Amino acid sequence: MNGNLTASQIELIKKFQRNELTESIIYEKLSNVTRKKENAEVLERIGKEEKVHYEIWKRYTQTDVKPNRSKIRRFYFIARVFGLTFGIKLMENGENHAQKVYDTMLANIPEAKMIMDEEQRHEMELIEMIDEESLQYVGSIVLGLNDALVELTGALAGFSLALQNTKVIAMTGLITGIAASFSMAASDYLSKKADGAEKNPGRSATYTGIAYVLTVILLIAPYLFLSNYMVCLGITLLIAVLIILGFNYYISVAKDLNFKRRFTEMAIISLGVSALTFGIGYLVRTFLGVDI
Repeated sequence: MNGNLTASQIELIKKFQRNELTESIIYEKLSNVTRKKENAEVLERIGKEEKVHYEIWKRYTQTDVKPNRSKIRRFYFIARVFGLTFGIKLMENGENHAQKVYDTMLANIPEAKMIMDEEQRHEMELIEMIDEESLQYVGSIVLGLNDALVELTGALAGFSLALQNTKVIAMTGLITGIAASFSMAASDYLSKKADGAEKNPGRSATYTGIAYVLTVILLIAPYLFLSNYMVCLGITLLIAVLIILGFNYYISVAKDLNFKRRFTEMAIISLGVSALTFGIGYLVRTFLGVDI
């Protein structure tokens, strides 16, 4: 059946064949640990379809291939730790690149068109089926995380130049951050309850508060262990950028959003506020004559 195919095409098909087998195993493993019955059933069905694709490619290569065990472990781990949505979409993004190659092989392999259509349908099914709580409340997480990054990086920049004592800066920042987290959570709760759009405003407020507190802890950490306030500020700003980078990458994959635009926007706002408040701290220290 592979008489019309070149040696290079057969080797390429073997890669497709291995990928389909690998992903069928990943879907099967995830279906066994997914709590929601509906999600598990769809994952199992997609896993079986991937196995059918493997058999189709096998007819052309006339050989068996072994699955990519490292990829199975990697994406299973990612899905379990970072969520089903993120893990699967990250894996399916790689499948999109493979579909571009499929186009060049349609003339010799009619079944390739069917495989492409099914892969595209897989993505739609996955988007519709996944109902993760963390993604339901992503707006609240963004609210807490974004406010903490903007407010606390700015506050720590101002405190750093005004106070110039890492322990005092850490104490002031921690008190400010925790108080702000309670205020933000309470405001989110009252806002969601008032508009009636959120079924569980208490849970939404909890996500906001937790995201805020965790960000506060990460940003203040350098001041707890180092004595040079300028070094601490530099590390804090780096941590802020890394938080923005990691979170926006996660959301861009899980929610199909534009990563570059969201990252750039959040980074500019956070670092811009930090620069502004650093200047305010200098003015406060100069004109008030504060010396700690």
